[in-house]
Amino acid sequence: MKLKITRSEMWKATIDDQPGGAAAVLDPVAKAGGNFEFAFARRAAEMPGRGLLFVLPVKGKKVIAAAQSVGLGPAPDMHLLRIEGGDKAGTTAAIARALASAGISFRAFSATAVGRNFKGFLVLDSAEDLARATAVLRKL
Repeated sequence: MKLKITRSEMWKATIDDQPGGAAAVLDPVAKAGGNFEFAFARRAAEMPGRGLLFVLPVKGKKVIAAAQSVGLGPAPDMHLLRIEGGDKAGTTAAIARALASAGISFRAFSATAVGRNFKGFLVLDSAEDLARATAVLRKL
């Protein structure tokens, strides 16, 4: 299987766990021209009444300024790979199996297929794991 593996930067913010909590962060960034290919929000059980929002990419001076003004910032503890390719049965299993065989544990993995295309985001714990995962996945 031919996969395109690229490094990406995740941004995150703490949001209020209430209606409009995510919109309060996303709206100003969208108005500045932000166009996310990935957005994920969840409640944060460890912080009652709060949630976490993760997005990428954040690019351009206006978009970065808007993001920072609403509490979005780079997540330096999240080492992220974007994985793209044709949608074929077993792709996510092959990725997980290849990482397991190499002894690489991942922090998070999200994947989706739209039409004939597959896109995944793999979050690793360290720059070293990111480099190892990149090498492993390029062999698939």
